[in-house]
Amino acid sequence: MQLRDVFRLTIVALLLVVFVQGPATAGEPTWKVGTATAKITPQKSMWLSGYGGRDHPSEGTLHDLWVKVLVLETPDGQRGVVLTSDLLGFPKGMYEELVAAMKERFGLERSQIMLTVSHSHTSPVLRHALYDIYPLDDQQRALIEEYSAGLEKTILATVAEALKSPTPAVLAGGEGTCTFAVNRRNNPAAKVPELRRQGKLRGPSDHGVSVLAVKSPGGDLRAVLFGYACHCTTLSSYEWSGDYAGFAQLAFQEKHPGAQAMFYAGCGADQNPLPQRSVELCRKYGQMLATSVDEVLTGPMRPIEPGLRMAIELVDLPFERNPTKEELQAMAAKRGYQGRWGKRLLADLEAGRQFATSHPLPVQVWRLGADQLWITIGGEVVVDYSLLLKKKYGPRTWVAGYTNDVMAYIPSDRVWKEGGYESGAFCVYGLPTQRWKEGIEGRITAAVERLVKKVNSPAPAR
Repeated sequence: MQLRDVFRLTIVALLLVVFVQGPATAGEPTWKVGTATAKITPQKSMWLSGYGGRDHPSEGTLHDLWVKVLVLETPDGQRGVVLTSDLLGFPKGMYEELVAAMKERFGLERSQIMLTVSHSHTSPVLRHALYDIYPLDDQQRALIEEYSAGLEKTILATVAEALKSPTPAVLAGGEGTCTFAVNRRNNPAAKVPELRRQGKLRGPSDHGVSVLAVKSPGGDLRAVLFGYACHCTTLSSYEWSGDYAGFAQLAFQEKHPGAQAMFYAGCGADQNPLPQRSVELCRKYGQMLATSVDEVLTGPMRPIEPGLRMAIELVDLPFERNPTKEELQAMAAKRGYQGRWGKRLLADLEAGRQFATSHPLPVQVWRLGADQLWITIGGEVVVDYSLLLKKKYGPRTWVAGYTNDVMAYIPSDRVWKEGGYESGAFCVYGLPTQRWKEGIEGRITAAVERLVKKVNSPAPAR
């Protein structure tokens, strides 16, 4: 056989391989992703969450509220469900009910479920959450129960839709910057514009924007998930809205039709969008955040290869102590939410009911691909945790607060010692204490360290 004949046969063989097997990448393992969305705007006038000064139910809609679900699935069958929502926070009871229902219906373990919120203060009150803040009558309580039951059904249906038919996808991660968040403990709101002009804003902040991009194998953008550490408190009106996070998602989806934009709140319990209180400012902040996400997408991003390790702990956080009868009597004599908190707990005490002495805090860690860490902490988490965890585990680490169960503020040791609203505010959330026990930061960071070791170990994380 002549050399040219060998060459022809070799070319034919290679063409047959390519024709039968496809491109070399076609057989490689890949992510599978499912997405789904559902509107959750209340259809009846009911109480809005977030601000204790409100004195009547809602008066309309600025823009709709949504739950959005992203299902990540690896070639070895690992699945993780991320839910984002235009809500203030899931209370413990609802979190537990959803976890149990997803276990029964979908076979999902607690570690596979990540329920996040935007912490919008123009969203509805949920079942058994923040009841002491508002002068609720029986009719409003019934509306809250009706809405909450419907919300749970909608969430389960949306998760089912996203799980139904995941399709191949490519994932990438990146980080950007957005600067409207201001430390509200250290900067008087009225002085922020001038302090910003002078470059004299004080206190820690985390202006990082974490971005997860989901694309089809052909490169079309299917979804983007992004987080930012700032309260959704631009607005205080009586209209339903997702605040700046809602405007950011709307702006992004307008520019990228067909892509599902999803937002989660970072560790922004002591961070506010300042200045506040106008729709124009809210829309401006949303556009700023959407632009930051776009800038990440147009720059170089890190490919995230298929791989998912998930772990969770319910960390027992002890209270410093329960209130005494005398303290509750004094609180019960006050007006507003403090008085309602005092009266309710005083009635429990006199009825012989035992007060809880601690609360289980969900702390969760996912590892995507080889090294992308995603850490979530329940409650209203102050910014110190984000800065601390990024310093320890690397600047590419993603950190979310307000995840799974939002039961109270979660101060760092610094904030716990300084005192102030973010160190306690238990009358707002209704827990039977005025303060966490000293050492809360160490308990939480130790749990994170255990979970990081778990997801990085060769043994199955779940």
